[in-house]
Amino acid sequence: MTGPADGSGTEDEVIGVLLADDDERFRGVYRKLFDRTAGFRVAGEASDGAEAARLAGALRPAVALLDVQMPGTDGLEAARRILRDTSTRVIMLTTFDLDEYVYEALTLGASGFLLKNASPPEVLQAVRTVRAGNAVLAPEVTARLLRRFAPHRPERGHAFAGQVLSERETQVIRFVARGYTNQQIADELFLSVETVRTYLRRMFAKLGVNDRTHLAVLAHEAGLLHEPRSG
Repeated sequence: MTGPADGSGTEDEVIGVLLADDDERFRGVYRKLFDRTAGFRVAGEASDGAEAARLAGALRPAVALLDVQMPGTDGLEAARRILRDTSTRVIMLTTFDLDEYVYEALTLGASGFLLKNASPPEVLQAVRTVRAGNAVLAPEVTARLLRRFAPHRPERGHAFAGQVLSERETQVIRFVARGYTNQQIADELFLSVETVRTYLRRMFAKLGVNDRTHLAVLAHEAGLLHEPRSG
């Protein structure tokens, strides 16, 4: 089932959503939710990861909701292809909180996850949040995920792709990776919240990441949390 060929639109237009889950009944619940809510439409549906990646390339929806576990090509591989080949932002759907698969999705560039028992308002707000360019993972949840899984992965010194970070940028990144909010970072570093936001925007552009969740993943993979926080 597919819709018009461009689901991304502009800020004032309807948000096109791609649904990918092998459970047709589950897709039906989400389809009704989006179809009955102003400002949303279902751009397409897929029952496996390969179909999801193909539809994302053809339809260019603003957001893709991908079940982690699907037969054949799973949600992680679908996310990898979609994030590599399109500007569609990805939310993973999972049954379990703090699932290892969610961490893997974050390292690929997904914008967070939703539990499959999330309420309709939570689902709609998550899609709006991601469409606006933000992550749907709270900073403290990101930090918990990274603490749980990052130590079991080899450090990647190349995580910042050769970019040189200033001392202040490094401080901000370390606090982000620990789950601090912008206000908390501002208090720790004696900066204004707007200055912290400015640092984050600059680092997003410099490092090619979409949000603070991806920034935290890079910090852990680069081993930055092993360095002293003060500088």
